[in-house]
Amino acid sequence: MEKTEPAWRSVLGWVMYDFANSAYAVVILAVIFNNYFATVVAGGEAGLLYRVWDWEFRIPGVSVFSFINVAALLVVATASPVLGALADYSGRKKRYLAAAWLLGVGGTSLLSLVGPGDLAAASLLFVLSNIGFAAGSIFYDAFLPEVCRPGSEARISGAGYAAGYLGGGLLLVLVLVMKQLVEGFEYTHSFLMTGLWWLVFALPTILWLHDRPVPVPAGRLGGYIKIGYRKVRRTLDHFGELSTLRRFLLAYLVYGTGIESVIRLASIFGAIELGMEQGELIVFFLVIQGTALVGAMVFGWLADAAGNRPVLLVTLWIWVGALIWAWLLGLFFDPLKEFWIVGVLAGLAMGGSQGISRALQSVILPAGMENEFFGFFSMAGRSANILGMLSFGMVTWITGDMRLGILSLLVFFLGGIVILRRVSEVLGREEAERFSISAEAARTDAGGSE
Repeated sequence: MEKTEPAWRSVLGWVMYDFANSAYAVVILAVIFNNYFATVVAGGEAGLLYRVWDWEFRIPGVSVFSFINVAALLVVATASPVLGALADYSGRKKRYLAAAWLLGVGGTSLLSLVGPGDLAAASLLFVLSNIGFAAGSIFYDAFLPEVCRPGSEARISGAGYAAGYLGGGLLLVLVLVMKQLVEGFEYTHSFLMTGLWWLVFALPTILWLHDRPVPVPAGRLGGYIKIGYRKVRRTLDHFGELSTLRRFLLAYLVYGTGIESVIRLASIFGAIELGMEQGELIVFFLVIQGTALVGAMVFGWLADAAGNRPVLLVTLWIWVGALIWAWLLGLFFDPLKEFWIVGVLAGLAMGGSQGISRALQSVILPAGMENEFFGFFSMAGRSANILGMLSFGMVTWITGDMRLGILSLLVFFLGGIVILRRVSEVLGREEAERFSISAEAARTDAGGSE
């Protein structure tokens, strides 16, 4: 008799990857490395001097960081749909997840060797680690429909994000303790700590999650690549039958731009615009992690009760209010105190919007094609980040005003709200069901033709 893995073990294994890789999201993307790169490696407010023929110009450190993000995101956005399609036919998404995990862990750990002026090395390692982080998320997210029962997607997704906020927060606490108690400890040492954290706590994921068998494996690598590209083209063709999914994908691309860009830029804003020290920024993000954990759980339960779309819209309006307040800091009293309040609001909205978005994706995706479509969602998210980081970087570079750079992200939240209002979850489920039936025959034919 075939051995069946306990359901709780699969769920726990899935949740633990959020606990593990969120250390990267917090320490590298949101709190320490991004600030270190912008203010130390890339020259801070003075920036770096570039010369093109007889033209000399300076780019502020925060804009340099934005443009390096664009390079990493462009690679991931290009590869995401193909990686997802390959995983569908090989039945090896756990193997791909493990490869991305090891790439992310290795690149992150080596960042601890980067010092002032090491722009090329810092950029290369950041790009590699970011590819591992983003690519791993494709395969990890695609396991969600397999580990939870219908109707519990928002709760399980919210639990994953909550575990991520907890994991990232605990690592930040550990970094603060090490800084206080260990002589000679520097914040750059936290990059190695992040790699080790990600390595150790993702082990349950690799051990407890299992791939579902596929009817017809493609065989050699060339076969996987050929089918991958065919599936990408076929998926694009079939988006005509999935109007709700297509509309949500566009909304996600637009409002996701604002969310991910704010996460990557907030600590740099606090350091340069408000003069916050690194230790203070860590405490600030600990507060955000805590409120995000609460937001993920509370909004997740509300979404299961009232529907994903209406609750998601509420979280996006909270984002709008927080962003406008960040632009007007000092309107009521001390700007630094107001920034802490804005952080709490953003944390609540972040927990809710991220968890519900992933849940809504999972319930309107055609069954059996989760990897391929999550690849498209990842492509949308990474493409969105490209637009956001470019917008912020260019506005800040041209105007010299980071507040205007932050305000430029407002258009993405408002645009996402407008599009999301035209998304029907009920219709999306019906379209996904019809698509799954018709796609099953096409999938069998494609496998048999290889």
